[in-house]
Amino acid sequence: MSGGNTEVQSTDVALPKIPATAWAVLGILSFGRELTGYDIKNWSDAILHFFYWSPATSQIYTELRRLEDLGLVASRTMARDEVREKTVYSITPAGIDALRTWQATVDAEAPVLKDGVLLRIWLGHLAEPPRLREQIAEHRARLINELTAARDSQEQADAQPEWAYPALVASWAVRRIEREIELADSMLIDLDRLAQLR
Repeated sequence: MSGGNTEVQSTDVALPKIPATAWAVLGILSFGRELTGYDIKNWSDAILHFFYWSPATSQIYTELRRLEDLGLVASRTMARDEVREKTVYSITPAGIDALRTWQATVDAEAPVLKDGVLLRIWLGHLAEPPRLREQIAEHRARLINELTAARDSQEQADAQPEWAYPALVASWAVRRIEREIELADSMLIDLDRLAQLR
Protein backbone atom coordinates (compact mmCIF):
# COMPACT_ATOMS: atom_id res chain seq x y z
CA MET A 1 0.00 0.00 0.00
CA SER A 2 2.98 2.24 -0.45
CA GLY A 3 2.14 5.58 -2.03
CA GLY A 4 4.51 7.73 -4.06
CA ASN A 5 4.70 10.36 -1.32
CA THR A 6 6.30 7.90 1.12
CA GLU A 7 9.80 7.86 -0.35
CA VAL A 8 11.52 9.86 2.39
CA GLN A 9 15.04 8.61 3.04
CA SER A 10 16.07 10.38 6.23
CA THR A 11 16.31 8.45 9.49
CA ASP A 12 17.82 11.33 11.49
CA VAL A 13 14.52 12.18 13.14
CA ALA A 14 13.90 12.75 16.84
CA LEU A 15 11.13 10.33 17.68
CA PRO A 16 8.09 11.65 19.54
CA LYS A 17 7.14 9.88 22.74
CA ILE A 18 3.86 8.36 21.59
CA PRO A 19 2.20 5.04 22.47
CA ALA A 20 2.19 1.97 20.26
CA THR A 21 -1.40 2.71 19.24
CA ALA A 22 -0.26 5.97 17.67
CA TRP A 23 2.45 4.17 15.68
CA ALA A 24 -0.14 1.65 14.50
CA VAL A 25 -2.51 4.42 13.36
CA LEU A 26 0.37 6.22 11.63
CA GLY A 27 1.33 2.92 10.01
CA ILE A 28 -2.13 2.47 8.54
CA LEU A 29 -1.93 5.97 7.06
CA SER A 30 1.55 5.25 5.66
CA PHE A 31 0.03 3.32 2.76
CA GLY A 32 -0.77 6.59 1.07
CA ARG A 33 -4.54 6.89 1.32
CA GLU A 34 -6.73 9.51 2.96
CA LEU A 35 -8.81 7.73 5.58
CA THR A 36 -11.47 8.65 8.08
CA GLY A 37 -11.21 7.44 11.66
CA TYR A 38 -13.90 4.90 10.76
CA ASP A 39 -11.78 3.68 7.82
CA ILE A 40 -8.76 3.31 10.10
CA LYS A 41 -10.84 1.26 12.55
CA ASN A 42 -11.96 -1.02 9.71
CA TRP A 43 -8.38 -1.47 8.50
CA SER A 44 -7.19 -2.31 12.01
CA ASP A 45 -10.02 -4.82 12.45
CA ALA A 46 -9.19 -6.38 9.07
CA ILE A 47 -5.49 -7.05 9.69
CA LEU A 48 -3.92 -5.56 12.86
CA HIS A 49 -5.91 -7.70 15.28
CA PHE A 50 -4.39 -10.88 13.80
CA PHE A 51 -0.93 -9.98 15.08
CA TYR A 52 -1.15 -6.97 17.41
CA TRP A 53 -4.52 -5.68 18.53
CA SER A 54 -7.31 -3.52 17.20
CA PRO A 55 -7.66 -0.24 19.07
CA ALA A 56 -11.07 1.11 19.98
CA THR A 57 -12.52 3.86 17.81
CA SER A 58 -12.10 6.36 20.66
CA GLN A 59 -8.40 5.47 20.90
CA ILE A 60 -7.97 5.99 17.17
CA TYR A 61 -9.43 9.50 17.30
CA THR A 62 -7.34 10.34 20.37
CA GLU A 63 -4.20 9.28 18.53
CA LEU A 64 -5.20 11.12 15.34
CA ARG A 65 -5.49 14.35 17.35
CA ARG A 66 -2.12 13.68 18.99
CA LEU A 67 -0.47 12.89 15.65
CA GLU A 68 -1.95 15.99 14.05
CA ASP A 69 -0.72 18.16 16.94
CA LEU A 70 2.77 16.74 16.31
CA GLY A 71 2.56 17.49 12.59
CA LEU A 72 2.73 13.81 11.64
CA VAL A 73 -0.81 13.70 10.26
CA ALA A 74 -2.87 16.28 8.37
CA SER A 75 -6.65 16.43 8.19
CA ARG A 76 -9.18 18.05 5.90
CA THR A 77 -12.94 18.20 5.84
CA MET A 78 -14.85 17.05 2.79
CA ALA A 79 -18.47 16.43 1.88
CA ARG A 80 -19.86 13.05 2.88
CA ASP A 81 -23.16 13.78 1.16
CA GLU A 82 -25.34 16.84 0.51
CA VAL A 83 -25.84 17.47 4.23
CA ARG A 84 -22.95 15.96 6.17
CA GLU A 85 -19.20 16.36 6.15
CA LYS A 86 -16.42 13.99 7.12
CA THR A 87 -12.82 14.46 8.16
CA VAL A 88 -10.14 12.51 6.35
CA TYR A 89 -6.56 12.09 7.53
CA SER A 90 -3.30 11.61 5.67
CA ILE A 91 0.27 11.10 6.77
CA THR A 92 2.65 14.02 6.31
CA PRO A 93 6.26 13.79 5.10
CA ALA A 94 7.29 14.31 8.75
CA GLY A 95 5.04 11.40 9.69
CA ILE A 96 6.67 9.15 7.11
CA ASP A 97 10.09 10.24 8.38
CA ALA A 98 9.16 9.48 11.99
CA LEU A 99 7.60 6.13 11.10
CA ARG A 100 10.61 5.13 9.00
CA THR A 101 12.96 6.04 11.86
CA TRP A 102 10.85 4.20 14.43
CA GLN A 103 10.71 1.10 12.24
CA ALA A 104 14.47 1.17 11.65
CA THR A 105 15.77 2.06 15.10
CA VAL A 106 13.35 0.92 17.81
CA ASP A 107 13.64 -2.75 18.68
CA ALA A 108 10.42 -4.75 18.62
CA GLU A 109 9.16 -5.79 22.02
CA ALA A 110 8.85 -9.50 22.78
CA PRO A 111 5.41 -10.96 22.00
CA VAL A 112 3.17 -11.43 25.02
CA LEU A 113 0.95 -14.52 25.14
CA LYS A 114 -2.24 -14.09 27.15
CA ASP A 115 -4.36 -17.18 26.61
CA GLY A 116 -7.46 -17.53 28.77
CA VAL A 117 -8.13 -21.07 27.54
CA LEU A 118 -4.68 -22.29 28.57
CA LEU A 119 -5.11 -20.61 31.96
CA ARG A 120 -8.25 -22.69 32.50
CA ILE A 121 -6.58 -25.91 31.38
CA TRP A 122 -3.68 -25.14 33.69
CA LEU A 123 -6.29 -25.17 36.47
CA GLY A 124 -7.81 -28.37 35.10
CA HIS A 125 -7.29 -30.19 38.40
CA LEU A 126 -10.18 -28.05 39.70
CA ALA A 127 -12.46 -28.62 36.70
CA GLU A 128 -14.63 -31.39 35.34
CA PRO A 129 -13.29 -32.94 32.10
CA PRO A 130 -16.50 -32.24 30.13
CA ARG A 131 -16.23 -28.52 30.97
CA LEU A 132 -12.61 -28.40 29.82
CA ARG A 133 -13.56 -30.08 26.56
CA GLU A 134 -16.37 -27.58 26.11
CA GLN A 135 -14.01 -24.64 26.64
CA ILE A 136 -11.54 -25.96 24.07
CA ALA A 137 -14.34 -26.70 21.60
CA GLU A 138 -15.60 -23.12 21.98
CA HIS A 139 -12.05 -21.87 21.45
CA ARG A 140 -11.72 -24.03 18.33
CA ALA A 141 -14.99 -22.63 16.93
CA ARG A 142 -13.69 -19.08 17.44
CA LEU A 143 -10.48 -20.04 15.63
CA ILE A 144 -12.45 -21.36 12.66
CA ASN A 145 -14.22 -18.00 12.36
CA GLU A 146 -10.92 -16.16 12.75
CA LEU A 147 -9.35 -18.33 10.05
CA THR A 148 -12.11 -17.38 7.62
CA ALA A 149 -11.52 -13.69 8.37
CA ALA A 150 -7.74 -14.09 8.01
CA ARG A 151 -8.14 -15.81 4.65
CA ASP A 152 -10.41 -12.98 3.50
CA SER A 153 -7.78 -10.46 4.60
CA GLN A 154 -5.09 -12.39 2.73
CA GLU A 155 -7.19 -12.45 -0.46
CA GLN A 156 -7.73 -8.69 -0.25
CA ALA A 157 -4.03 -8.04 0.28
CA ASP A 158 -3.00 -10.45 -2.48
CA ALA A 159 -5.25 -8.55 -4.90
CA GLN A 160 -3.27 -5.33 -4.40
CA PRO A 161 0.33 -5.49 -5.69
CA GLU A 162 1.32 -2.52 -3.52
CA TRP A 163 0.24 -4.44 -0.40
CA ALA A 164 2.98 -7.08 -0.69
CA TYR A 165 4.14 -6.74 2.92
CA PRO A 166 0.63 -6.76 4.44
CA ALA A 167 0.00 -9.85 2.31
CA LEU A 168 2.99 -11.55 3.97
CA VAL A 169 1.56 -10.76 7.39
CA ALA A 170 -1.91 -12.00 6.38
CA SER A 171 -0.36 -15.24 5.12
CA TRP A 172 1.48 -15.64 8.42
CA ALA A 173 -1.78 -15.04 10.31
CA VAL A 174 -3.53 -17.78 8.31
CA ARG A 175 -0.74 -20.27 9.04
CA ARG A 176 -0.68 -19.35 12.75
CA ILE A 177 -4.42 -19.86 13.14
CA GLU A 178 -4.25 -23.19 11.27
CA ARG A 179 -1.56 -24.32 13.76
CA GLU A 180 -3.70 -23.12 16.67
CA ILE A 181 -6.57 -25.30 15.42
CA GLU A 182 -4.21 -28.28 15.24
CA LEU A 183 -3.06 -27.55 18.80
CA ALA A 184 -6.67 -27.40 20.00
CA ASP A 185 -7.35 -30.78 18.39
CA SER A 186 -4.25 -32.24 20.06
CA MET A 187 -5.31 -30.80 23.40
CA LEU A 188 -8.69 -32.52 23.14
CA ILE A 189 -6.92 -35.86 22.62
CA ASP A 190 -4.63 -35.15 25.59
CA LEU A 191 -7.59 -34.24 27.78
CA ASP A 192 -9.34 -37.49 26.95
CA ARG A 193 -6.22 -39.40 27.95
CA LEU A 194 -5.99 -37.51 31.25
CA ALA A 195 -9.69 -38.05 31.93
CA GLN A 196 -9.17 -41.79 31.72
CA LEU A 197 -6.43 -41.57 34.36
CA ARG A 198 -8.48 -39.53 36.87
